[in-house]
Amino acid sequence: MTQFKSGFISIIGRPNVGKSTFLNRVIGQKIAIMSDKPQTTRNKVQGVLTQDDAQMIFIDTPGIHKPKHKLGEFMSKVSKNALREVDVIMFMVNAQQKLGAGDKYVIEMLKGTKTPVFLIINKIDTIHPDEVWKIVDSYKEEYDFAEIVPISALQGNNVDNLLTTLKKYLPEGPQYYPADQVTDHPERFIISELIREKALHLTRDEVPHSIAVEIEKIRRDEETGRVNVNATIIIERDSQKGIIIGKRGAMLKEIGTRARKDIENLLGSKVYLELWVKVQKDWRDRASQLRDYGYRDDEY
Repeated sequence: MTQFKSGFISIIGRPNVGKSTFLNRVIGQKIAIMSDKPQTTRNKVQGVLTQDDAQMIFIDTPGIHKPKHKLGEFMSKVSKNALREVDVIMFMVNAQQKLGAGDKYVIEMLKGTKTPVFLIINKIDTIHPDEVWKIVDSYKEEYDFAEIVPISALQGNNVDNLLTTLKKYLPEGPQYYPADQVTDHPERFIISELIREKALHLTRDEVPHSIAVEIEKIRRDEETGRVNVNATIIIERDSQKGIIIGKRGAMLKEIGTRARKDIENLLGSKVYLELWVKVQKDWRDRASQLRDYGYRDDEY
């Protein structure tokens, strides 16, 4: 009988290198939000991939960066804690970016661990193949990686090979989660993240990372099977409220329309989504409000 392997794999790296894109690719559905803005991921997002002979639990973390407020400090702490008690660390870098100070900062963090570290060079579909080996050489001078694997998380290039290699480093172990479970996060969390993703995408640079989403109520209508979701988008400034709502409510309606489609895919049901907007001054620097919106230190 084939041994069953299982283990925990953290995905770390600078902001916007494609960690969430990779996680959604291997899990096969969206559980982590994606944006071309850096620092989109705020919480530790855990994705579960179950195969016939293994179960891999991936931990997607916020991009490692210099904190500018209490929320940033929280995000940094989440990323650093994800290095503990895992079986493999995936250090993901962007093939389009040269090795810089931010990457060296991450590598210095890694030098204190005995856990196998993979260098994952993502977005290889955006560069000439010859450039990959130059990137490999530059990183090999900085750290003795257990494996170096170039991939394109977006296109899927070499991802299967990466999964096969990861499996070799996992210990024999139990199946921690049911085979059909893809994340340990409750539906309420993922729904709030899907709404936040649409708000970030549609407002772009007008409303930066001062958006949070609070789910007020989720209720399924037993007669129709429709799920009713009430949620509030939190921003920090009065001026941002008008941007989120838009002219005659057009922006808020578009956020809701796009989010509803993803929520319906997640739940497999028709969804009625009702959104409000609320201003909470400087919520990213208020510990009590960070806890209210799901950023809890005691969970990490």
